[in-house]
Order: sequence, then structure tokens, then C-alpha cells
Amino acid sequence: MDLFDSLKQKISGKKISIVFPEGNDVRILGAASRLKKDGLIEPIILGAKAEVDSVASKAGIDISDLKLIDFQNQPADVIDKMADAIVQRRKGKTDSQLAHKWLTDPNYYGTTLVYMGEADGMVSGANHPTGDTVRPALQIIKTKPGVKLISGSFIMQKGDQRYLFADCAINLDPDAASLAEIAVESAKIAKTFDIDPKVALLSFSTKGSAKGDMVTKVQEATKLAQQKAPDIPIDGELQFDASFVPEVGERKAPGSKVAGHANVFIFPELQSGNIGYKIAQRFGGFEAIGPILQGMAKPVSDLSRGSNEEDVYKVAIITAAQSLQD
Repeated sequence: MDLFDSLKQKISGKKISIVFPEGNDVRILGAASRLKKDGLIEPIILGAKAEVDSVASKAGIDISDLKLIDFQNQPADVIDKMADAIVQRRKGKTDSQLAHKWLTDPNYYGTTLVYMGEADGMVSGANHPTGDTVRPALQIIKTKPGVKLISGSFIMQKGDQRYLFADCAINLDPDAASLAEIAVESAKIAKTFDIDPKVALLSFSTKGSAKGDMVTKVQEATKLAQQKAPDIPIDGELQFDASFVPEVGERKAPGSKVAGHANVFIFPELQSGNIGYKIAQRFGGFEAIGPILQGMAKPVSDLSRGSNEEDVYKVAIITAAQSLQD
């Protein structure tokens, strides 16, 4: 089954609410209108009512059944309640004055709605850099219990082939403990996308064939990941061919449950991850879906500023599916 057909089945009728802070963008309104009409998501649009109505009217988009919050014109008691929630969450790092200031920003407002349980997730970034989307989420929603960092994965899909690559978006040079955490979180999110995870921690070495600090890091990360998730097939350090090609895996890592059969690939640092997914995308003809932010207590997704309406539609579906993750 196509990935998005599967995800649509999972979220359909669940009335999952996703907040879109960029309500003055025609791409957002077009996608949100479709999501609502398709019965997939309950969109919450943030923006000045007159401006949002004008954008929708000029584009011929029907937003009459969408929930619109004119976030800069809300009753004082509503804003005070949200500011209090931020202050309590920040435990002294943010005072009431700053919290009120934050709530004039649509990304902070939307993030706070998610934190307070008034939305199940957030999609932003069509008109904002990544930091403007991720920073409020890290400050207010924060990571899941037991998770110290967020990471960014890509679903790589071509025909009936589907793989997950991480971290390709966030962490420059994770240490062994961080790499192990990325591996385990990647395995968990892979299940959301109907991938039965077999996790390979990649290196230029297979099972000690080369030496060096970079190899040692991946070896240590593998051990930690296996301890964290003993029920998930995880192995390393593996060269890519040993992780992917059965005959190479059997020769280089005999007896491994992962070698030659991996479908979740953990890169040792961001540089190789970014290069790797783009090679697969451009040379291999794979569709790269992401980045999907992993490790958040509640899902927040960052759009590319070059996104089109279809991208927004798909990212919102992914975000909704993430909200169902255990």
C-alpha cells in the first residue's frame, strides 16, 4: 500500500487537530481545506481574520468550515492562561512579561496550543526558517520523557521500497549516547510508517575492519542502542553495502540479524546523513519525505519554504500520524 494511503487510513475519522500558524499563506489554506474536506484532520488556522479571509477569497479557497483563531485579538483571560502555562513549563526561565510577548508570535501561540492539549500537533515553516519552528517547540513542548534530543529523519520511498534515514537534518556530530538515542527513536517512528525496523548504524568500517575514533563512536552507540531496545534488531558498525546487500552482509557480518537486510539507516554525523539522502534522492530516484522531527513529546513539523500545497498536505498527514505514536 502507498505510504500516504496507509497513513490516511490510520488518521481518518480520528479528529486529530493540527495547528497551522501561517494562516495568511495560500498554500497552507489550500492544504488545510483539502484535509478538512477529506475527513483527515481538524485544522486550526492562526492569523488575522480579515487577512486570512482575503487570501482565501482571492484564491477561491473555501475556508468556511475551518477553525480560525485571530491570535492577536484574543480575550485577555485566554492569553493570561496561556502565559501562565508557559511560565510554569519554563520553571523560572521565562517570566510572565516575556511569555505574553511570545504569544504575539504565531509559532509560539501554536506551540502553546499543542502543549496545552488544544491541538495534537503543529505544522509551520512555509514562511519561517527552521529555528522559528523548532525553538518554541524545544522551549515549551520539549522532548519525550527519557529522550534528550530531537533528530530529523527522512522516509525514502520508491515504488514498494521504503527506508528511513537519520539523522539528516538536526545534530551536527552526535556522541555515542546521542547516536544510540537517534537509532532507537528512528526505529520507533519507522513503525508509524509501516517499516518493520532493522536498524544499521553506519560507518566506513564493518565489525572492526577499520580503526579510529569515528569507528569507536559507532561501536559504542550500537551497544547502547541494543541495551535501550533489546527487542529491536540493531547492529553496527556496518558499511552501507554490508547493511544493505545480503551476500555482502553475510560475508562481512555473518550471523547478524540486520546485515544485508537493514531498512533503517543511522548515519554517524549530519554531514554524511545529508549527503546520503540526497544521493539516494538524485541518483537513486527515491522520494525524500521529511525532515520528520523525532523525539518531541508532541509532534511539530517543519516545512521547507519552497513547499507547495501538496507538500503541506502530506506533512500534515505525517504529523497527525505521529500524534498516534505511543
